[in-house]
Amino acid sequence: MKAALVHDWFVDSGGAEKVVARILKSFPDADVFSTVDFLTDKQRNDILGGKSVTTTFIQKLPMAKSYRKYFPLMPVALESLDLSAYDLIISSSSSVAKGIISGPDQVHICYCHSPMRYAWDLQEQYLREAGVDSGFKGFLARSILSYMRTWDVRSSFGVDYFIANSKYISKRINKVYRRSSEVIYPNVEVAEFEVCRDKEEYYFTCSRMVPYKKIDLIVEAFSKMPDKRLVVIGEGPDMAKIKALAKGNIELMGYQSFDVLKETMAKAKAFVFAAEEDFGIVPVEAQACGTPVIAYGKGGALETVIDGVTGVYFDEQTVESLQQAIKRFDEIEFNPDTIRINSERFSSERFDAEFLDFVSDKIKTLNE
Repeated sequence: MKAALVHDWFVDSGGAEKVVARILKSFPDADVFSTVDFLTDKQRNDILGGKSVTTTFIQKLPMAKSYRKYFPLMPVALESLDLSAYDLIISSSSSVAKGIISGPDQVHICYCHSPMRYAWDLQEQYLREAGVDSGFKGFLARSILSYMRTWDVRSSFGVDYFIANSKYISKRINKVYRRSSEVIYPNVEVAEFEVCRDKEEYYFTCSRMVPYKKIDLIVEAFSKMPDKRLVVIGEGPDMAKIKALAKGNIELMGYQSFDVLKETMAKAKAFVFAAEEDFGIVPVEAQACGTPVIAYGKGGALETVIDGVTGVYFDEQTVESLQQAIKRFDEIEFNPDTIRINSERFSSERFDAEFLDFVSDKIKTLNE
């Protein structure tokens, strides 16, 4: 079958792009489409195997690298792409990619990382963080998001089958689109990590320093526990705020290479994760090192961390709740080998088999 893969936008190398890379290993001849493509040569090689990307007219607009400013144009941009020559369309979507137009003789399978969060249940959070939650800017932003919600639901009708990246997202898909979905967890490169059984006396977290990752919450909690050491890797807009909160027991390492990150995570006593994520790849990578996870008990972490076995949960995104979880964590003896075994449920090889089986089954059903 002639296959096309459509992704929201190629601007970075994150979890969604790792899924794209793995899908292309199963469908190496697929042509790739997106709203914009600003990958570096190295990123393009790592994610796409050097493939070129067919982009929309947004790519040629002024200041296109600030692609989010053209968000209201993305529906018409996606719908302007002609994919009529393809038998199979796979969309990788957390925003607009699933809105590609397909015909009755085509199979459109959407791997949904999430319905567009900022237009649905997380609208107010995003507007607050962007500083456009009131006044005329707030009115304009809400009007645009209302239009996007209408389009988002309408465009879901063009998807033949949804795949959700977690049970958490499957519930969102049902809530927003009233559609069922199959859960296939994202691929985690478990084989790139080795179990470390000799843990050192420090806790660890890593992330881009943005509000929803709640690194400030983690740093504040440890600043009030001077007997416990915290190591932080990452950089981003919140770095100045986090530096101001950090006390002497906290080491901010900034950006580090993957090798340094992997070694630091492997030797850590625990990995601390305070975000509400759709899935969350890094907590699984930590477990692949045999490192237990202290996680906010909501979202994808509930599906990847086993409370009392591979880590512990805290119930609220507050300093007090996290501190209570750390105290509980210190009372439990964790087995690094058991933790590693849990991570293997999310391996890339498992993803390959489940994804190919799903696509093959749907194509076979169509042909019968």
